[in-house]
Amino acid sequence: MRPTTAAFPAARLRRLRRTRALRDLAQENHLSAADLIWPIFVREGVDVAEPIASMPGVNRLSIDRVVRAAQEAADLGIPAICLFPYTDAALRTEDCAEAWNPENLTNRAIRAIKAEVPDLAIMTDIALDPYNINGHDGLVVGETILNDETVECLVKMGLAQAEAGADILGPSDMMDGRIGALRTALEAAGHRDIAILSYAAKFASAFYGPFRDAVGASGRLVGDKATYQVNPANRLEALRCVARDVDEGADMVMVKPGMPYLDICRAVKDDFGLPTYAYQVSGEYAMLAGAAERGWLDGDKVMLESLMAFRRAGCDGVLTYFAPRVARMLAGRD
Repeated sequence: MRPTTAAFPAARLRRLRRTRALRDLAQENHLSAADLIWPIFVREGVDVAEPIASMPGVNRLSIDRVVRAAQEAADLGIPAICLFPYTDAALRTEDCAEAWNPENLTNRAIRAIKAEVPDLAIMTDIALDPYNINGHDGLVVGETILNDETVECLVKMGLAQAEAGADILGPSDMMDGRIGALRTALEAAGHRDIAILSYAAKFASAFYGPFRDAVGASGRLVGDKATYQVNPANRLEALRCVARDVDEGADMVMVKPGMPYLDICRAVKDDFGLPTYAYQVSGEYAMLAGAAERGWLDGDKVMLESLMAFRRAGCDGVLTYFAPRVARMLAGRD
């Protein structure tokens, strides 16, 4: 649709900006707690909240603390959280077998949350990097990241998470064919109602640095991830990735990172019409939170503006570390 308007002075666009009430009536996009997914880092221990230096205000939480955070999310109207494990170094191996251990950190956290906050949706991450001694999302042989062998591991990982009680599986690995393999396996195992929110357009970005610190993968990464994540210069390739994942059975799709890729968000929503999400990744969060901490930006205003940008670009929701803070603000609790 092409916007049209009368000529000046019949049309004075400032008329609808004159007061707060008029601006509210004319507002095109809105943000609510229901648009948010809160990513949470899980670690071993009891009553632990361990600060992450590169992500001001974000902590790694022990499972008991994660359960409390889940209850907070539910109380604030946030519909879902997403779990990311900080795996003990001794459990990181070349075969990544801890990824599908029914008693691994993520699966224990899922069961603990479901026991206390059953109606909250739990999203998980499906990739091998938290369990890989090499820091990659897939199995590594020499300098090659294996595709088909990795997909077999990801399927086992996804099935273990589904058995633990996850509601949404989030394959973030970018291996070819993993959505179809996972969907087939879920159907065969009776998990027909488990949703897949695919990281369909995940770019080989430099904005992931603080996240890798948070899950303990930074110093372990050998090489880079450019052989399986999308070239940041490639828009059409990203859309082909989305089309593939939709064809293979993804229920929802994600663009990652978020703010530098709003054009991709808009194109995905317009072209496919599926529920479309963006991940406001650790580097984006760190820039805004770090600048606000130093007084260089108004933290609350840039937080809300950045999230509204996702909604304006067509996103149905956003994964953001700001989730509890913005939900409290929207509810008038801050």
